[in-house]
Amino acid sequence: MTSAPVASVLDLAPVIPVVVLDDAADAVPLARALVAGGLPAIEVTLRTPAAMEAIRAIAAEVPDAVVGAGTVITADAVAGSVKAGARFLVSPGWTEALLTAMRDSGVPFLPGVSTTSEVVALLERGVTEMKFFPAEAAGGTAYLKSLAGPLPGARFCPTGGITAEKAPSYLALPNVGCVGGTWMLPADALAAKDWDRVESLAREASALRETTRRP
Repeated sequence: MTSAPVASVLDLAPVIPVVVLDDAADAVPLARALVAGGLPAIEVTLRTPAAMEAIRAIAAEVPDAVVGAGTVITADAVAGSVKAGARFLVSPGWTEALLTAMRDSGVPFLPGVSTTSEVVALLERGVTEMKFFPAEAAGGTAYLKSLAGPLPGARFCPTGGITAEKAPSYLALPNVGCVGGTWMLPADALAAKDWDRVESLAREASALRETTRRP
């Protein structure tokens, strides 16, 4: 099956679930629950040995999901993720080598930034969509609001410390396209394989764009 290319990761959904899986067998039912709840973009982080197999399974068995790879920090991880079926890439930071690998991958990517200089450097290179990480620790909504005036060309997916309660204030900012988070993936629900609860929490998260719609 050939998946349609992703134009912009930031416009897929108001929230991108950040998934850490220890068991690849959970990938498909988890992805189906998130998609059913209205969150099709799913970032599977490369923090566990099960991650690549999880990406491969979601890409093959959940056609309505747009699965991506997170915590991508090497060129090998870029290549492996795309080969497994990742349709977008997310990194916590960037270097010239990593940026080149992500550009050459053929899929959209969100390089991580936490300073104004990093944002300017990416804009110089033609990159306008970025991950702001770690969002809360790096200055939160006040920091992003300060960037909107001098750097209107940059759009962000803030991730790191964002909760269901904090997400609306981020989504209300003009330079935020979506946020990344884990609150719709509580550890007890995953341990119990309570996919109905995950779907319910995903549905609440998917409605955040309506409640924070900008004029």
